[in-house]
Amino acid sequence: MNTAEQAGRQARQATRQAAASRPMAMLTRVGLACRGVLYALIGVVALQIAMGDGSQEADKAGAISTLAGLPFGAVLLWIMVAGFVALALWQASEALFGHGKALERAESVARVVVYGLVVTTLISMLTTHKAPSDDQKSQDITAKLLDLPAGPVIVGALGLGLVVLGVYWVHRGLTKGFKEELDLGRMSPKARTAMERLGLGGYVARGAIAALAGVFIGQAAITYDPDKAGGIDATLRQFADTPAGPWLLAVVALGVLLFAGYCFGEARWRRT
Repeated sequence: MNTAEQAGRQARQATRQAAASRPMAMLTRVGLACRGVLYALIGVVALQIAMGDGSQEADKAGAISTLAGLPFGAVLLWIMVAGFVALALWQASEALFGHGKALERAESVARVVVYGLVVTTLISMLTTHKAPSDDQKSQDITAKLLDLPAGPVIVGALGLGLVVLGVYWVHRGLTKGFKEELDLGRMSPKARTAMERLGLGGYVARGAIAALAGVFIGQAAITYDPDKAGGIDATLRQFADTPAGPWLLAVVALGVLLFAGYCFGEARWRRT
Protein backbone atom coordinates (compact mmCIF):
# COMPACT_ATOMS: atom_id res chain seq x y z
CA MET A 1 0.00 0.00 0.00
CA ASN A 2 1.47 3.36 -0.99
CA THR A 3 1.52 6.46 1.20
CA ALA A 4 -1.49 8.08 -0.50
CA GLU A 5 -3.66 4.98 -0.07
CA GLN A 6 -2.63 4.64 3.55
CA ALA A 7 -3.43 8.29 4.22
CA GLY A 8 -6.81 7.88 2.54
CA ARG A 9 -7.64 4.84 4.65
CA GLN A 10 -6.59 6.64 7.83
CA ALA A 11 -8.72 9.64 6.89
CA ARG A 12 -11.77 7.43 6.28
CA GLN A 13 -11.21 5.62 9.59
CA ALA A 14 -10.90 8.93 11.43
CA THR A 15 -14.13 10.14 9.83
CA ARG A 16 -15.95 6.97 10.88
CA GLN A 17 -14.67 7.31 14.44
CA ALA A 18 -15.70 10.97 14.63
CA ALA A 19 -19.18 10.19 13.31
CA ALA A 20 -19.56 7.36 15.84
CA SER A 21 -18.20 9.30 18.83
CA ARG A 22 -20.42 9.88 21.85
CA PRO A 23 -20.49 13.71 21.55
CA MET A 24 -21.46 13.42 17.86
CA ALA A 25 -24.13 10.84 18.73
CA MET A 26 -25.60 13.22 21.32
CA LEU A 27 -25.57 16.13 18.86
CA THR A 28 -27.21 13.91 16.26
CA ARG A 29 -30.05 13.16 18.67
CA VAL A 30 -30.39 16.89 19.35
CA GLY A 31 -30.61 17.38 15.58
CA LEU A 32 -33.36 14.76 15.28
CA ALA A 33 -35.33 16.58 17.97
CA CYS A 34 -34.75 19.89 16.15
CA ARG A 35 -36.09 18.30 12.98
CA GLY A 36 -39.19 17.36 14.95
CA VAL A 37 -39.62 20.98 16.03
CA LEU A 38 -39.50 22.19 12.42
CA TYR A 39 -42.01 19.60 11.22
CA ALA A 40 -44.32 20.35 14.16
CA LEU A 41 -44.36 24.06 13.27
CA ILE A 42 -44.91 23.26 9.59
CA GLY A 43 -47.80 20.96 10.49
CA VAL A 44 -49.44 23.60 12.69
CA VAL A 45 -49.21 26.25 9.96
CA ALA A 46 -50.54 23.79 7.37
CA LEU A 47 -53.55 23.16 9.62
CA GLN A 48 -54.09 26.92 9.87
CA ILE A 49 -54.00 27.16 6.06
CA ALA A 50 -56.57 24.35 5.84
CA MET A 51 -58.80 26.36 8.19
CA GLY A 52 -58.53 29.46 6.02
CA ASP A 53 -55.57 31.34 7.50
CA GLY A 54 -52.92 31.50 4.77
CA SER A 55 -50.86 34.38 6.18
CA GLN A 56 -47.87 32.23 7.16
CA GLU A 57 -45.63 29.96 5.10
CA ALA A 58 -45.73 26.26 5.92
CA ASP A 59 -42.08 25.48 5.28
CA LYS A 60 -38.77 25.25 7.11
CA ALA A 61 -38.00 28.94 6.57
CA GLY A 62 -41.35 29.91 8.09
CA ALA A 63 -40.71 27.61 11.05
CA ILE A 64 -37.24 29.10 11.57
CA SER A 65 -38.70 32.62 11.44
CA THR A 66 -41.20 31.62 14.13
CA LEU A 67 -38.41 30.28 16.35
CA ALA A 68 -36.34 33.44 15.82
CA GLY A 69 -39.20 35.52 17.23
CA LEU A 70 -39.30 33.59 20.51
CA PRO A 71 -37.47 34.65 23.70
CA PHE A 72 -33.88 33.41 23.44
CA GLY A 73 -34.61 32.74 19.77
CA ALA A 74 -30.97 33.21 18.75
CA VAL A 75 -29.87 30.61 21.29
CA LEU A 76 -32.44 28.16 19.95
CA LEU A 77 -31.25 28.76 16.38
CA TRP A 78 -27.59 28.15 17.29
CA ILE A 79 -28.57 24.89 18.98
CA MET A 80 -30.38 23.93 15.78
CA VAL A 81 -27.31 24.84 13.70
CA ALA A 82 -25.20 22.43 15.78
CA GLY A 83 -27.87 19.75 15.58
CA PHE A 84 -28.36 19.96 11.82
CA VAL A 85 -24.61 20.08 11.16
CA ALA A 86 -24.33 16.85 13.17
CA LEU A 87 -27.19 15.35 11.14
CA ALA A 88 -25.49 16.32 7.87
CA LEU A 89 -22.16 14.80 8.97
CA TRP A 90 -23.89 11.63 10.15
CA GLN A 91 -25.75 11.19 6.86
CA ALA A 92 -22.58 11.94 4.87
CA SER A 93 -20.86 9.16 6.82
CA GLU A 94 -23.80 6.82 6.07
CA ALA A 95 -23.60 7.65 2.36
CA LEU A 96 -19.83 7.14 2.18
CA PHE A 97 -19.18 4.34 4.63
CA GLY A 98 -22.57 2.78 5.42
CA HIS A 99 -23.67 -0.66 4.34
CA GLY A 100 -27.13 0.29 3.15
CA LYS A 101 -28.66 -0.37 -0.25
CA ALA A 102 -28.18 2.02 -3.17
CA LEU A 103 -31.53 3.74 -2.54
CA GLU A 104 -30.71 4.16 1.16
CA ARG A 105 -27.36 5.72 0.26
CA ALA A 106 -29.10 8.04 -2.21
CA GLU A 107 -31.53 9.01 0.54
CA SER A 108 -28.58 9.82 2.80
CA VAL A 109 -27.09 12.05 0.09
CA ALA A 110 -30.45 13.82 -0.29
CA ARG A 111 -30.60 14.33 3.47
CA VAL A 112 -27.12 15.87 3.47
CA VAL A 113 -28.34 18.40 0.89
CA VAL A 114 -31.55 19.13 2.82
CA TYR A 115 -29.77 19.50 6.16
CA GLY A 116 -27.16 21.71 4.52
CA LEU A 117 -29.91 23.98 3.19
CA VAL A 118 -31.50 24.12 6.64
CA VAL A 119 -28.15 25.17 8.15
CA THR A 120 -27.81 27.84 5.45
CA THR A 121 -31.29 29.15 6.28
CA LEU A 122 -30.51 29.17 10.00
CA ILE A 123 -27.27 31.08 9.46
CA SER A 124 -29.08 33.54 7.19
CA MET A 125 -31.69 34.18 9.88
CA LEU A 126 -28.98 34.65 12.54
CA THR A 127 -26.85 37.02 10.44
CA THR A 128 -29.38 38.93 8.32
CA HIS A 129 -32.64 38.25 10.19
CA LYS A 130 -34.11 37.00 6.92
CA ALA A 131 -34.85 33.49 5.71
CA PRO A 132 -35.67 32.99 2.00
CA SER A 133 -38.73 30.78 1.55
CA ASP A 134 -38.37 27.20 0.40
CA ASP A 135 -40.56 28.06 -2.61
CA GLN A 136 -38.20 30.82 -3.71
CA LYS A 137 -35.11 28.67 -3.20
CA SER A 138 -36.68 25.85 -5.20
CA GLN A 139 -37.56 28.19 -8.05
CA ASP A 140 -34.10 29.82 -8.05
CA ILE A 141 -32.31 26.47 -8.14
CA THR A 142 -34.64 25.19 -10.86
CA ALA A 143 -34.02 28.31 -12.96
CA LYS A 144 -30.24 27.87 -12.71
CA LEU A 145 -30.47 24.20 -13.65
CA LEU A 146 -32.74 24.93 -16.62
CA ASP A 147 -30.10 27.30 -18.01
CA LEU A 148 -27.53 24.49 -18.12
CA PRO A 149 -26.96 22.35 -21.21
CA ALA A 150 -29.62 19.62 -21.11
CA GLY A 151 -31.16 21.60 -18.26
CA PRO A 152 -34.73 20.31 -18.74
CA VAL A 153 -33.44 16.75 -18.71
CA ILE A 154 -31.57 17.38 -15.45
CA VAL A 155 -34.59 19.05 -13.83
CA GLY A 156 -36.90 16.31 -15.10
CA ALA A 157 -34.60 13.66 -13.64
CA LEU A 158 -34.62 15.46 -10.29
CA GLY A 159 -38.41 15.64 -10.37
CA LEU A 160 -38.65 11.94 -11.18
CA GLY A 161 -36.17 11.15 -8.41
CA LEU A 162 -38.30 13.08 -5.93
CA VAL A 163 -41.41 11.18 -7.02
CA VAL A 164 -39.55 7.88 -6.57
CA LEU A 165 -38.37 9.01 -3.14
CA GLY A 166 -41.93 9.93 -2.21
CA VAL A 167 -43.22 6.51 -3.27
CA TYR A 168 -40.38 4.90 -1.32
CA TRP A 169 -41.35 6.84 1.82
CA VAL A 170 -45.01 5.86 1.44
CA HIS A 171 -43.96 2.22 1.05
CA ARG A 172 -41.63 2.54 4.04
CA GLY A 173 -44.52 3.86 6.11
CA LEU A 174 -47.08 1.26 5.03
CA THR A 175 -44.65 -1.65 5.54
CA LYS A 176 -43.23 -0.08 8.72
CA GLY A 177 -39.73 -0.42 7.29
CA PHE A 178 -38.63 2.51 9.43
CA LYS A 179 -38.51 0.14 12.42
CA GLU A 180 -35.14 -1.07 11.13
CA GLU A 181 -33.70 2.29 12.20
CA LEU A 182 -34.98 2.03 15.77
CA ASP A 183 -33.41 0.30 18.76
CA LEU A 184 -36.49 -1.81 19.48
CA GLY A 185 -34.77 -3.59 22.36
CA ARG A 186 -34.77 -0.40 24.45
CA MET A 187 -38.45 0.33 23.78
CA SER A 188 -41.44 -0.74 25.82
CA PRO A 189 -44.39 -2.37 23.99
CA LYS A 190 -46.37 0.87 24.31
CA ALA A 191 -43.48 2.89 22.89
CA ARG A 192 -43.13 0.50 19.93
CA THR A 193 -46.85 0.73 19.20
CA ALA A 194 -46.79 4.51 19.40
CA MET A 195 -43.76 4.79 17.12
CA GLU A 196 -45.31 2.40 14.60
CA ARG A 197 -48.42 4.57 14.37
CA LEU A 198 -46.47 7.82 14.22
CA GLY A 199 -44.08 6.45 11.61
CA LEU A 200 -46.85 4.99 9.45
CA GLY A 201 -48.88 8.20 9.27
CA GLY A 202 -45.83 10.44 9.15
CA TYR A 203 -43.98 8.64 6.38
CA VAL A 204 -47.12 8.35 4.21
CA ALA A 205 -47.78 12.08 4.51
CA ARG A 206 -44.14 12.94 3.93
CA GLY A 207 -44.03 10.70 0.88
CA ALA A 208 -47.18 12.25 -0.59
CA ILE A 209 -45.68 15.74 -0.22
CA ALA A 210 -42.39 14.68 -1.82
CA ALA A 211 -44.14 12.96 -4.74
CA LEU A 212 -46.34 15.98 -5.47
CA ALA A 213 -43.33 18.31 -5.24
CA GLY A 214 -41.58 16.05 -7.77
CA VAL A 215 -44.55 16.36 -10.12
CA PHE A 216 -44.28 20.16 -9.96
CA ILE A 217 -40.56 20.01 -10.74
CA GLY A 218 -41.36 17.74 -13.68
CA GLN A 219 -43.86 20.32 -14.94
CA ALA A 220 -41.16 22.99 -14.64
CA ALA A 221 -38.88 20.84 -16.82
CA ILE A 222 -41.56 20.23 -19.46
CA THR A 223 -42.71 23.86 -19.65
CA TYR A 224 -39.24 25.36 -19.07
CA ASP A 225 -40.86 27.47 -16.35
CA PRO A 226 -39.07 27.52 -12.95
CA ASP A 227 -42.13 29.13 -11.35
CA LYS A 228 -43.89 25.76 -11.66
CA ALA A 229 -41.49 24.36 -9.05
CA GLY A 230 -42.20 24.92 -5.40
CA GLY A 231 -41.16 24.01 -1.89
CA ILE A 232 -43.14 22.51 0.96
CA ASP A 233 -45.46 25.51 1.32
CA ALA A 234 -46.56 25.56 -2.35
CA THR A 235 -46.94 21.79 -2.37
CA LEU A 236 -49.08 21.74 0.77
CA ARG A 237 -51.34 24.48 -0.58
CA GLN A 238 -51.93 22.41 -3.72
CA PHE A 239 -53.57 19.70 -1.60
CA ALA A 240 -56.27 22.25 -0.72
CA ASP A 241 -56.91 22.83 -4.46
CA THR A 242 -57.83 19.19 -5.11
CA PRO A 243 -61.49 18.06 -5.30
CA ALA A 244 -61.20 17.03 -1.63
CA GLY A 245 -60.47 20.65 -0.79
CA PRO A 246 -59.04 21.85 2.53
CA TRP A 247 -59.97 18.54 4.18
CA LEU A 248 -57.18 16.76 2.31
CA LEU A 249 -54.70 19.43 3.37
CA ALA A 250 -55.86 19.00 6.97
CA VAL A 251 -55.25 15.24 6.75
CA VAL A 252 -51.77 15.78 5.28
CA ALA A 253 -51.03 18.41 7.95
CA LEU A 254 -51.97 15.91 10.65
CA GLY A 255 -49.60 13.45 8.97
CA VAL A 256 -46.82 16.04 9.18
CA LEU A 257 -47.55 16.43 12.90
CA LEU A 258 -47.38 12.65 13.27
CA PHE A 259 -43.97 12.70 11.58
CA ALA A 260 -42.87 15.42 14.01
CA GLY A 261 -43.85 13.10 16.86
CA TYR A 262 -41.91 10.30 15.19
CA CYS A 263 -38.83 12.56 15.01
CA PHE A 264 -39.02 13.22 18.75
CA GLY A 265 -39.23 9.49 19.43
CA GLU A 266 -36.45 8.90 16.92
CA ALA A 267 -34.23 11.30 18.87
CA ARG A 268 -34.45 8.85 21.78
CA TRP A 269 -34.56 5.45 20.10
CA ARG A 270 -32.82 5.87 16.74
CA ARG A 271 -29.76 3.73 16.10
CA THR A 272 -26.90 6.15 15.37
